Amino acid sequence: MNTIIKNILIVLLLGVIATIWDGFYVLPEGQQAVVTQFGAPVGDPATEAGLHLKTPFVQEVTYFSKKVLIWDGDPNQIPTNDKTFVYLDVSARWRIADPLVFLQAVNNETRAMTILDDIIDSTVRDLVNKNNLIEIIRSSDWSESAGGSRQSGEEEIIRLGRDKMEEKVFEIASQVVPKYGIELIDVIFKRVNYIESVRRKVYERMISERKRIAAEKRSLGEGQKAEILGKVERELKLVTSGAVKEAEQIKGQADAEATKIYAEAYSKDTEFYAFIKTLESYEKTIGKNTKLILSSDSEFYGLLNGIKK
Repeated sequence: MNTIIKNILIVLLLGVIATIWDGFYVLPEGQQAVVTQFGAPVGDPATEAGLHLKTPFVQEVTYFSKKVLIWDGDPNQIPTNDKTFVYLDVSARWRIADPLVFLQAVNNETRAMTILDDIIDSTVRDLVNKNNLIEIIRSSDWSESAGGSRQSGEEEIIRLGRDKMEEKVFEIASQVVPKYGIELIDVIFKRVNYIESVRRKVYERMISERKRIAAEKRSLGEGQKAEILGKVERELKLVTSGAVKEAEQIKGQADAEATKIYAEAYSKDTEFYAFIKTLESYEKTIGKNTKLILSSDSEFYGLLNGIKK
């Protein structure tokens, strides 16, 4: 009898040890867990951190992260609706919203990344194929006043823009991922780039556009230069003609004044005035080495002959 009780106690003790050893599990903060028995889920997922109970040795615990995870797709070469190839580098944030569904449909994060590859990449490719290049490279609020430029005659009409394209991808993909126990938080176009052949054409177009703008600026500058020079020339002519007019008026006034003075002087003593003018003419005519040949009836001779006497 004592042996039976002893064996029972041993079994109970082993059961207690087994329960303590494998009957509890600790769920860390930021984790969630699904308990499975022979591969099948048992009960509801554990989402609260702390100590939890399970059947020892029979049930197993699979842990999943509650944190926001990053999906980073491979850059893809995709043709747009206007037949331009671009490289798109897309990223997304997601988390495991339903660990039970996630376990049954996906099982692990590595496979989840593969599923997101298929869903997001196909959605992005489909939208890019249906839209022109301008919808991917420019935002919905882009405008010429914000620093854009356009080629002459080119229609720059943006229906969606890159930000709306991201929202479209997010909206479509978000409808698919819940069946995998996944919640999609957002989708971002990290980088949009041209393929090499297109990039060269874009650079050529940019250079051509800048040359056109530079030519317009130069033409405008030449026009303004000609206008300024014309104004300067007109003003110079006005100033010059005014100065010449004023100078002529002053000279005329001076000549009139001189003539008046001469007339007054002459009228006072005509003989003396004639004598003075004759002396002035002698001074201007006869130099040190001057020789004169005068006739006897010359006025010059008469005056000199009178002085000699």
